Amino acid sequence: MNEADVRERLADVRDPDLGDDIVSLGLVNDVEVEAGEDRGSGTVRVSLALGAPFSPNESAIADDVRAALADTEFDVELSASIPDDLAADEQVLPGVQNVIAVASGKGGVGKSTVAVNLAAGLSALGARVGLFDADVYGPNVPRMVSAEQRPETDGETIVPPERFEVKLMSMDFLTGEDDPVIWRGPMVHKIITQLVEDVEWGELDYLVMDLPPGTGDTQLTILQTLPLTGAVIVTTPQDVALDDAVKGLRMFGKHDTNVLGIAENMAGFRCPDCGGFHEIFGSGGGKALAADHDLPFLGGIPLDPDVRTGGDDGEPVVLEDGETADAFKVLVENVANNAGVVRRRGVSDGR
Repeated sequence: MNEADVRERLADVRDPDLGDDIVSLGLVNDVEVEAGEDRGSGTVRVSLALGAPFSPNESAIADDVRAALADTEFDVELSASIPDDLAADEQVLPGVQNVIAVASGKGGVGKSTVAVNLAAGLSALGARVGLFDADVYGPNVPRMVSAEQRPETDGETIVPPERFEVKLMSMDFLTGEDDPVIWRGPMVHKIITQLVEDVEWGELDYLVMDLPPGTGDTQLTILQTLPLTGAVIVTTPQDVALDDAVKGLRMFGKHDTNVLGIAENMAGFRCPDCGGFHEIFGSGGGKALAADHDLPFLGGIPLDPDVRTGGDDGEPVVLEDGETADAFKVLVENVANNAGVVRRRGVSDGR
């Protein structure tokens, strides 16, 4: 078997999102066939252009590649990477594969809750994850993951603490307890830029950014500074939240940033006493918003006291069992899948 034989077999493997085979899409970086001592055996090494580690759809592509070569006598070794066009010293975060911003048009919709559970959920899948709490005016992440350890520094670099195997950085680490944060635009730009450059994130599959609500200086700095894979927009079903979510969509659109989808938080409450389901903030607003703007709907998260308890006690509910945990796990998988679509489409379109 030679390289052409391998590529012929791989032409039967289809990308479930892009709608064509991985060879035609340019998702096979390289094929190397190493013959063994016995004729017809050896090792096949295939490098795939997959950019969202542990996403279900990319894992399925890898499984299909193995299956396409399973009836040969060759061992199959797979690797995955999407080369960056910039040199390492020109990259802002050279060790980070995907930067995902979690945003909302207004406060009070559970954006930080989604960011924390997204990061913890990705880590639970096996990914290497960082969580950057960039909400300069209301940093809540340390409490929501019960992060008692503070960052360490040698005066030049900052080593982030870890919780649930997620590397953490927060504006809360930089201020005194209960101190008000009064920072103007230039100060916000400076501190965000410094943290991006000075924190030792290391090798990460995903860096989740919890942005402040709205469309202000922090968002602008991040959009101008970081290579975002995409953004997750969090809303509740009610009209006033949806109106503000549209403003967030337009902000990312103006900066040519992919929106990975809409997450609808507080999507109904199931009464633990009567078992009834009550749509306190309305019904289906997030899903309709996604449809109106031709965007993926990432899922609905119910209004659940366990989410509040998990946030206050520092135990993300996505790591538990139950209906709400399952809803968060669906959201996590959808975000990872859509990040993969963005990365693979970039490879295919840029051939």
